[in-house]
Amino acid sequence: MEKSFDLNAAIGIGTHDAPFLHADWPAPTHVKTLITTRNGGVSEGVFTSLNLGAHVGDNPLHVARNREIVQQQVGLPVVYLNQIHGISVVNAAEHIGNVPDADAAVDSSGRVACASMTADCLPVLFCDKAGTVVAAAHAGWRGLAGGVLQNTIAEMNVSPVEIMTYLGPAIGPDAFEVGQDVFDAFYARMHEAENAFEPIGNGKYLADIYTLARITLRREGVSMIYGGHHCTVLERDTFFSYRRNGKTGRMASIIWLEKAV
Repeated sequence: MEKSFDLNAAIGIGTHDAPFLHADWPAPTHVKTLITTRNGGVSEGVFTSLNLGAHVGDNPLHVARNREIVQQQVGLPVVYLNQIHGISVVNAAEHIGNVPDADAAVDSSGRVACASMTADCLPVLFCDKAGTVVAAAHAGWRGLAGGVLQNTIAEMNVSPVEIMTYLGPAIGPDAFEVGQDVFDAFYARMHEAENAFEPIGNGKYLADIYTLARITLRREGVSMIYGGHHCTVLERDTFFSYRRNGKTGRMASIIWLEKAV
């Protein structure tokens, strides 16, 4: 059983302020997930309070303590990535103790947890129906347009029809204003992406990153797609948002296999 409610009680907060969410999907019971919010940590100021980003200017001691809090929930080593808005995917078990330049990680060993760190970009969690492999991808618009989800599916080495995905908290369609360059990047690859953009004039659009991810996944043969209901910008008490605040913290969407000892 996952321990989030024990921690909530320990730090004296109610369930409505719970620092952790979990993917709401029909994954096998030994596929575990943890989605952090901005609550439940020790960081201060603009990073209040569960900032997990070591690259954003926060006190390193606070970040380390916040990661310890998360580590206590997960149990396995969490592999954080140096995300570069690219499309590279790594085998998480090969990077315990280091921080690879990549935007997605996969694992089938059950010895490590895969993490996607975000503050508006889209975190996507993956597993197969049998629970033999998991993955986490960081999908900003550049990585999403470039193929990070496709590459993650390929590295899982199972049939796409066996894969289910969960779209974690990201910037919502009412807050994600983009320019013509973003529209063009997606439309050039898949014309149906036009349905994810609402023109608002002067070459600007409101983009639905969740719809863009769903289109991408379905084109790859993945039909089991869950989540995609939050807005990190508008839900200011729950999530960090770079678009809203600029200097801010980072959350993590984490997935791992709980294998019997």
